[in-house]
Amino acid sequence: MLEIAVTNRHLCKGDYFTQMERIASHKPFAILLREKDLDFVKYLTLSNEAVRICRAHDVPLIAHTYAVPGLHRLHVPVALANEELARKFSLSVSVHSPEEARAVEAMGVKFVIAGHIFATGSKPGIPPRGLAYLHEICMAVRIPVFAIGGITVDTAQQCLDAGAAGICRMSYWMEI
Repeated sequence: MLEIAVTNRHLCKGDYFTQMERIASHKPFAILLREKDLDFVKYLTLSNEAVRICRAHDVPLIAHTYAVPGLHRLHVPVALANEELARKFSLSVSVHSPEEARAVEAMGVKFVIAGHIFATGSKPGIPPRGLAYLHEICMAVRIPVFAIGGITVDTAQQCLDAGAAGICRMSYWMEI
């Protein structure tokens, strides 16, 4: 199963970079450096060590929102997606509807992340979109769809059965 490990240093139980080493040693499909509360300078500083770790383990690192020099993978929210970014980077985009998925597919993005599928502590009080929603996104596009949001070992297969190419998990990876 393809799995993207999503970072969140606020969920990390110990040293962040020790955790990054641990994650990379498990060889996920990729690591998405999703530290949304950092400004560009702080993100770039953090990303330097993350790049080193991922390269040492031969695991792709995907920058989130900010383009990191030397990294060719970038993930952005749908509002920031455009054809120029899709030409310059191996671009992935967070989507929340089949229409958004089709629009970014037309821009040339490599894959989309759709969520949140199940209830998650990252989005308290916001109802999950569910497996029918995930299936609808998967059927709307030809590019890979990764599911995110409250996914566990027990529910991962349900996401694949709904058509997802893979899954993304945050809490699991920040706590292993």
